[in-house]
Amino acid sequence: MGIIMRGFIKVFLTVCFCTFLGCKALGQKFTTHSVKQNETLYSIAKQYGVSQEEILKYNKELKNGASLSINTILVIPSSKGAVTNTRPNQKEKGQVANGEVAELVNRIMNDSVAKREPIGFVEHKVKKKETLYGIAKEYGVTEEEIKKYNTQLYAAQLDRKMVIKIPKYRTPTAPQNTIDIGDFEKYIVAPKETRWSIAHKYGITIDSMLVLNPSLSKTSNYLQEGYELLLPRIAGSTVENQETQLFTSYTVPPKMNFYRLEKEFGVKSDEVVRLNPEITERGGLKEGMVIRLPERRLDPGEINTDNYIFYEVKPKQNEFRLTRKFGMSWEELIQLNPELRDGLKAGMVLKLPKNQVGDFEVRNSLVLDKINLLDSINVENRPKIMFLLPFRLDKLDLNDTETVEWTIQNRNSLKYSLGLYSGALVALDSIKSLGVSVDVKTFDNRLDLQRTKEILQRENLGSYNAIFGPLDVLSLKEASTQAASYNLPVIAPVPAKSDISLGNVFFSYTPEETLREHLLKFISDKREDENIIIIADAKHRVVKDSILSKFPSAKLVTVKEEEENIGINRDKLEQQLSNETENWVFVESDNFKLISSVVSILNSFHNSVLEMEDPKAKKIRVRMFTTDKNNAFDNDVISSTHLSNLRFTYPSVYREAPSDAFERRYKAKYGVVPDRFAVRGFDVTFDLLLKLAYKNDLLDVSKFIGETQYSGSKFDYEKDISSGYFNKASYIMGYDNMYIKELE
Repeated sequence: MGIIMRGFIKVFLTVCFCTFLGCKALGQKFTTHSVKQNETLYSIAKQYGVSQEEILKYNKELKNGASLSINTILVIPSSKGAVTNTRPNQKEKGQVANGEVAELVNRIMNDSVAKREPIGFVEHKVKKKETLYGIAKEYGVTEEEIKKYNTQLYAAQLDRKMVIKIPKYRTPTAPQNTIDIGDFEKYIVAPKETRWSIAHKYGITIDSMLVLNPSLSKTSNYLQEGYELLLPRIAGSTVENQETQLFTSYTVPPKMNFYRLEKEFGVKSDEVVRLNPEITERGGLKEGMVIRLPERRLDPGEINTDNYIFYEVKPKQNEFRLTRKFGMSWEELIQLNPELRDGLKAGMVLKLPKNQVGDFEVRNSLVLDKINLLDSINVENRPKIMFLLPFRLDKLDLNDTETVEWTIQNRNSLKYSLGLYSGALVALDSIKSLGVSVDVKTFDNRLDLQRTKEILQRENLGSYNAIFGPLDVLSLKEASTQAASYNLPVIAPVPAKSDISLGNVFFSYTPEETLREHLLKFISDKREDENIIIIADAKHRVVKDSILSKFPSAKLVTVKEEEENIGINRDKLEQQLSNETENWVFVESDNFKLISSVVSILNSFHNSVLEMEDPKAKKIRVRMFTTDKNNAFDNDVISSTHLSNLRFTYPSVYREAPSDAFERRYKAKYGVVPDRFAVRGFDVTFDLLLKLAYKNDLLDVSKFIGETQYSGSKFDYEKDISSGYFNKASYIMGYDNMYIKELE
C-alpha cells in the first residue's frame, strides 16, 4: 500500500504543478478590473465576492451611488479562497477535448491550488525609466506579486528613487511524472455506496481517494449520491489492458510425445489435453494429428542482441516488401512481433532472428538498408573538397623529363600521390557526368608540417565539406586537429598508425587487425579437419599468438634467425605435415628471404609423398596463408607459379579490378591502364563524392550508410568510441591457376 500511496502522491504533486502553471492562486490582496458598459458597483462587488464598501475603500476617487465610467480601472480586494483560471479555454497536455474525465481533472486541479508564499524579500531602488513590468521580469515575479507587498502601487505610479520590496520564492521542482487522463475514469456514486466500498472496489486506500479528490471532506465520511469522483482505471477494464491468449495450430510429427512438446512449447501435458480433448478420445498423441497449442510468449529477457537483430520500418513499406526483404512469411514476422496484428506502421522496430539473411547488412545488431547512392544523388548539393597531397613540385624540373620519370618511379610518396590524384580526377569527372558540381582546391603540402599549417590557416575551413589527405602522419594530425573545430571530416587515404584520436578522421585503409580477423574467421568457417601449421619470425610473435588463440591445436615450426641467414629446418617441417588431411600453413614475415625459402619448401612438399617406398601412400596437400600480405610477398624472387600451386590466400583492401567503366575512362584520359594507386584514388574519392551528393554531411551519412563497393575497393566505416571512423571492409583473395580471385 505504501508504494501505491507514493504513486498517488506523485499524481497529486503533478496535478498541483500543472495547476500552478495553468492557474494563479490569488493569495494577493488585490486585483484590478476594467469597467465595462452597464456595469455597476453592485454587480462588480458581487462578481468578485466583496462588498461595495471594500471597493470604495481602495478607490478613493469613487463616490457611493455615482455611475461608473467605461474603462475605469478599479482596485479590487480579493475574497479569501477565490481562484481565477488564467487559461480557461486552453487545453492541458494530454487532455481529451470536451471529455468528462478531463473536465473532472480540471475541476480537481482548480480545487487543489497551492498558494505561493514568499521565503523572503529584497529591496529595489527604482531607477530612471524603469517600469514595473521590467522590474518584475528582472526578478522573475509578476507585477501583481510586487503590488501585493507594495500596496501604494495600486494608487500611485512607479517613481524614481522609490524603494520597493520584491518577494523571493522557492523555485518549483518539475515533477517526474505527468498525469495521463487515460489512467483515470469518472465514477458516479451510487445509492448506499460508501467511501470504503468504492476504495475496496478500486483497490485503493481512503487516503488515496482523498488525494485524488481533495474536495471531499476529511472530517466526515459522508458521500452524496451522484457525486463525481476521479479514480484510477482498473487494470483490464478496457480492451487495451486485457491480454488475450493466442493459439497456433500444430501438426504432430512422428515420434512426438508430451515430454518433447513441453520442452519445445513450454506447455504442460494436462494443458495440452485440456485444449485438445480429442487426444483422450483417440488414445494419445497420433502422428498427423492437428492440435491447438498456446502461442509461446517471449520472455523479455530473451529479447537481446545475442538472439535478435532489429529493423526500423520505413515509410511506404508494406507486407510484401518486408517478407521479400527478410525471406520470412508474414506469420513468422507476427509471431516475433505480435504488434503487427494491429497493422504495419512506419517507425516500428521489428525483431528478427540473429541468423536471418537477406538483402541487408547488420551493424551493432541494427539492420541497415542497402542504399543505392547512384540513385540517391541530390544535384542541389555542391560539395567542396580540399586535396592536400605531397606532389613536391618544388623539387621537380618539368623540363627534364628523364629526371621527372626517375623521381616518380623511385619516390614512393610522389608515386602514390600522383596515382591517388589521377584516380581522384576521374572520380570528379564521373560525378560531374551525373549532374553534381564539385568545388575542388588542390595543394602541395610537400610532406612539410609547417607548409601544411600555413595552407590550413590561410583557407576558410568552414566552407569545405571534406579534406582528402595529407599522407604523412604529422601533417594528417595537424589537418585533423584544425578541421575538428569545424566538424570537418578528413579522409586518410593511407594506413595511419598514429595517436590520432579525433572523431572527424576517416581511415579509409582497413587496419591490419581487422584484416587478420577477417582471414581467421574465413579459415574457421571453412575448416573441417585440416592440419594447421604456423611459421612466424620473432617480429610477428603477436600475430602467431592470435592465430594460436583461434586454433589452439596448431603446430609450430621454429624460424632460425642468424645475422645473415634466416630460414626453417626442412626436416622439422616434414615431421609436422600430414598426408591424411590437407595442411594449411600460415607464413607470417616481412622478410622476403624467409618467405621465398618457405614458399619453395612448401611447393616441394605439395603433391609429394612422405613414404616413397609405399605405393599406397597418400600425397601431401599444402595450402599457404598469411594474415599480412606485405611488399615482401611481391618480391621478384618469389615464384608466382609456386604461390598458385599452393593456392596462396590472404586478406586485402584491394581486389583485382575488373575491366570496367573506370578503367575505360582512365585509359581515355591518360592513355595507360590504371595501377592500384589510381584505382584506390578513384574508389576513395568517388565514395566520398557520392555520399556528399546524397547528403552534404559525411559525418551524418556515415551513421546509416553501410558497405559500399567500387572498382577495386569497398568501404564500411564504423565509428570508434575513442577516435574516428575505421574502414572495416576487406576481401579474401586467393591464387587459382595463375589468377588472383576474390574468394570472399
